[in-house]
Amino acid sequence: MKDAAAPLKKTPLSDLFREMGARLVDFAGWEMPVQFSSLLEEHRAVRGAAGVFDVSHMGEIEVRGRSALAVVQRLTCNDAARLAPGQAQYSALTTESGTFVDDILVYRRGPEHFLLVVNASNTGKDFDWIAARAAGEVEVVNVSARWAQIAVQGPRAQDILKSVAPLDWAPIRYYHFVEAELLGGPALVSRTGYTGEDGFEIYLPPPKAPDLYRAILRAGTPLGLLPCGLGARDTLRLEAGMPLYGNDIDETTTVLEAGLGGVVRFEKGEFLGREALLRQKSAGVSRSLKGFEMIDPGIARHGYQVKVNGEAIGLVTSGSFAPHVRKNIGLTYVPSRQDGVGTRIQIDVRGRDAAAVIVPTPFYRRPR
Repeated sequence: MKDAAAPLKKTPLSDLFREMGARLVDFAGWEMPVQFSSLLEEHRAVRGAAGVFDVSHMGEIEVRGRSALAVVQRLTCNDAARLAPGQAQYSALTTESGTFVDDILVYRRGPEHFLLVVNASNTGKDFDWIAARAAGEVEVVNVSARWAQIAVQGPRAQDILKSVAPLDWAPIRYYHFVEAELLGGPALVSRTGYTGEDGFEIYLPPPKAPDLYRAILRAGTPLGLLPCGLGARDTLRLEAGMPLYGNDIDETTTVLEAGLGGVVRFEKGEFLGREALLRQKSAGVSRSLKGFEMIDPGIARHGYQVKVNGEAIGLVTSGSFAPHVRKNIGLTYVPSRQDGVGTRIQIDVRGRDAAAVIVPTPFYRRPR
């Protein structure tokens, strides 16, 4: 838990954001912009053109050495052996119970070199977890201070970035990355995203971040790009059905309950939590993370009580008005016997049971 008296950490762009008049908030101990113009405008810019995000608060942990692959395989549920250098995958650090230490991205930079990108609030915890369990010829280093990270998301992201840096952006495929030189320094450019749109993440030394951010604004503003904050990032990822650690997934929820069985590779062999997840898969999950739309007026906020036939079954894990689909949506864990699409549920919205219905996710899928 963060010391209330401790000063907020700042990204290399904090001073620039203050000059821009962004609304800054405390997020996981970091001073971060929640919005620049309005959440609705920023959300719609990403869906229609592009948005630029500062995600320098995210953590980066290097695992390298002859035993690096074995360590990553042991501690994550996906199969890192399937990655060639230049490829990335979504995965999870799992407990012995098959629950989340964190959900992460795994980048394979070389045969014996991995970069794990972790949630800002979990960086210290994740590093300690990995370092305490790393065995063999391996070095685990928290390299978060070496990197700033800027994400450009939206259908015009590639057009904008082509005019910013002389890099061949098009051949970078989804969940791939390249190591390049940008603005006279080393950079890593990936194509993953947390908005449901196409886009790129640029990792670069912190002193280079303000110049890159300004260049993206200059190139992108005429094409409809807006600077975006955490507010739009949250509504975009919710529309895209992407879970948020601390809301939708944590150390009390298993990877299978969260509907992320596709990143669990039992066939790779032993990993932390494998036996627990195999037992759960065999028996069937007792609950699962499901999406819902409100039928009655009202927004279902995080923490609101959820009921089925008047019986309390849990809480809303994420909920918001969704600017693109123009509906009030949310996520919640529902008992498996009651989790079918079309099932009616009720959300306690300020003391009133408001009707909602379970629907397929994602709520939004970008045109291909």
